[in-house]
Amino acid sequence: MFAAVSETIGTSAFARDVSEGLMDGTRKTLPSSWLYDEVGSALFEVITLLPEYGLTRADAALLRDAAPEIVRLAGEPERVIELGSGSGTKTRYILEAAAAEQDITYLPIDISGAALSACSSLLGKLPGVSAQPLEATYLDGIEYSLRGREADERALILFLGSTIGNFTPREAEDFLDAVREKLRPGDSLLLGADLVKPREQLLRAYDDALGVTAAFNLNLLGRINRELGGEFVLSRFAHEARFDERHSRIEMHIRSLTRQRVWIGALDRAVEFEDGETIWTESSHKFRPKEIAAIGERVGWEMKRQWLDPDWGFSETLFSA
Repeated sequence: MFAAVSETIGTSAFARDVSEGLMDGTRKTLPSSWLYDEVGSALFEVITLLPEYGLTRADAALLRDAAPEIVRLAGEPERVIELGSGSGTKTRYILEAAAAEQDITYLPIDISGAALSACSSLLGKLPGVSAQPLEATYLDGIEYSLRGREADERALILFLGSTIGNFTPREAEDFLDAVREKLRPGDSLLLGADLVKPREQLLRAYDDALGVTAAFNLNLLGRINRELGGEFVLSRFAHEARFDERHSRIEMHIRSLTRQRVWIGALDRAVEFEDGETIWTESSHKFRPKEIAAIGERVGWEMKRQWLDPDWGFSETLFSA
């Protein structure tokens, strides 16, 4: 079982975000975190295996090769806390290295119960690892997971897979500052980040030939139908990936293929779409290595080391609080 420790998750929060994002603003948006229900999490696992999407393979390769050094530089942490763990497949390299000399506690944090169940099943059986999944938002989960630790017990926060790219640059800086404030001197953060690469390579990664990413994106409308009584007809919408070169980010949108009005029962309201109007569902900022270091150092982190994948273009950066 996993603990639910945040009051900001659940159907009521989903309904609030759908109402605010689709009906109360001048531009339709939905937070990318809601893409990951049981169906969305399963589709994302498929995306990580696609030939066009090299991010997860690069992330895993760096962790596999650098795990012992990461653990050593992080001071042999007794608690490993992962933000947005998903299924946790690539995390096993860090856990195995950390548990080589001592028993450790692994606390994966996610708002997807399905992802946490898969993660706990996979990683909770590793020798020397006690898994305690937390269904929570990131900051609530960190605060809960650090309760009761000994004075000399060190923690390592994992924020892998370039989830940091879903924030705007200012939001990323504020978030890293908020994480640091919850830690002690000597605690560490391992931050994964996708790097700037050619436009066509990025567009293929977010609009694959099989249409898995399209299904992942459109499932958000399906989730509204299932959980909030929505009446979206998915065939009247299309997935769209864009690259904003000025801001170095990929954007995912859901485009309405016609002018239409969609009823959402739980909100007792309808949402109006113009022909071609989009819902902006995700941003994925791409970084340069020095930019990642600078963002952390501006809010009080010290960079210990950075590892780079030269083939896909991905980085892991270890910071110390």
